[in-house]
Amino acid sequence: MAELTVSGSTHPILKDDYASEWMGIEVVALDEGHATIRMNLRQEMLNGFGMAHGGMIFAFGDTAFALACNPANPGPGDDGNITVAAGVDINFLKPAFRGQVLTAIANRRASTGRSGLYDIQIYAADPGAPTAGPAGTATAATVPGELPTDIAPGELVAEFRGRSRTISKK
Repeated sequence: MAELTVSGSTHPILKDDYASEWMGIEVVALDEGHATIRMNLRQEMLNGFGMAHGGMIFAFGDTAFALACNPANPGPGDDGNITVAAGVDINFLKPAFRGQVLTAIANRRASTGRSGLYDIQIYAADPGAPTAGPAGTATAATVPGELPTDIAPGELVAEFRGRSRTISKK
């Protein structure tokens, strides 16, 4: 089962998110307007060229986007509202391959009224890559919007930009 929690608490939008569970997404860090997630690229996520299917990279970025858009601990005024994608763009920069660890970092860039703008960077690193921090440090990042320090970030494979809209849950 996917590790969909941070410090033992589950983000409410992941409770019934079977796609993210199937993908094996691990939530690394969450904060208002920010999210960092990770997953291992498996064989069934590859296209006919033996590289990550674009839809898998897109879905992974979309999950980071959704986590950054919606509060992990909704307040009383958030009960009847959800934030969804109004539109997105993705640029695929390099291929990712089976066995690589993908990391997505989502950051809110702007928010006004019911609309928001988010940037999500998606990186691919080989498993067991050396730590990105100073020698001898291997602690996972708990700061959303920053790369985890327990793995090398790898190469930037995609840039995802999302435009959000807060709507009534109905």
